Amino acid sequence: MSTNSADQLKSLTAQVSALTRMTAVNPKWLLVDVYIDIASSKTGSSRKEFNRMLNDCKSRDIEIILSKSISRFGRDTVEVLEALNQLKVLGVPVIFDQEALNTADIDDELMISIIESIAQAENESRGDNIKWGIKQRAAQGTSKLYNRKCYGYFNDADGNLAIDEKKAKNVRVIFNLYLQGKSVLGIVKELERLGIKSPTGKATWPKRTIDVMLSNEKYMGNVRLLDNGKHDAYYLAEGNNPAIISKETFQAVQIEKQQRSNVIKVKDGSKRKGKKYSSKK
Repeated sequence: MSTNSADQLKSLTAQVSALTRMTAVNPKWLLVDVYIDIASSKTGSSRKEFNRMLNDCKSRDIEIILSKSISRFGRDTVEVLEALNQLKVLGVPVIFDQEALNTADIDDELMISIIESIAQAENESRGDNIKWGIKQRAAQGTSKLYNRKCYGYFNDADGNLAIDEKKAKNVRVIFNLYLQGKSVLGIVKELERLGIKSPTGKATWPKRTIDVMLSNEKYMGNVRLLDNGKHDAYYLAEGNNPAIISKETFQAVQIEKQQRSNVIKVKDGSKRKGKKYSSKK
C-alpha cells in the first residue's frame, strides 16, 4: 500500500477497525497485535510485519489470525500457500473475513482451489483495469502511444514526434516505388541495391516492415489507437505529428494496395479473389 494515497490509508484504517471489532465481540478472543505492511516506492514491499507475524506464531504468541481478505494476506498465490502451510503445521488457523473462510474448516485441496480461483479473478480484474486505463488515456489524448516513434521520426526534448530527415527520405522512396508499380519484394531489392539499411541496421529489409510502413497513417500525420478489431472504439488524432507523406500520396497507396490484394466484394457482402494483379518486380 502506498503511503502517498490518502484514500488507501483511509481504507487501511477501516480494515483495522473492522477486524478489531470482530475480536471485541468474541469473549474467547484477545487481540494480541496488529501487523501492517505498507509498501512505498522507496521501501518496496519487504513484508517485515508479515514475517514478524509468522515468527510470533512460531513462538506460540498467536493462536488465530484474522485477515481482511486473501489478497491482503499475501502478495501472490505462492506466498499465501507457503504461509498457510507453515501455519497449518503450527496449528494456527487463518480467518479471511471477506471470503468468510476459516482454514481450520477446509482441507488443503479445497483451500488451494479457492486461492487459485480468487487469484485468477483478481488478475482478470487487474487486466481489465489496465485496459480501461489505456482507453481513458487514448480518449483524453494523454496516451504516450500517440508519440511512439517509428522509422523516420524521433522524439524531441518535449517527447513529441519530429522528422528525422535522413530516414524520412527513405520513407518517401518506399512510397514512391510502390506507386511506380514495384512489389514489396521489388522494393526490398531496390533498397538493397541503393544500400539503404533497414530500421535495425541490416542490409535487407523484412517484407513485413515495408508492408506495415505503407499502411502507417502516422506518415501523413495521423495516429489511430485501439483499432485492431478487439475494442469497441478507436481514437484518431489527426495532425498529431508532422507528415512525411502527403495525404494524397498515402491514400493513393492504400487504393493501390487494395487493388493488388486480389480480393473484391460481391453483392452479398462476401469477399472473393478477383483477377490476378501483376506488379513490377
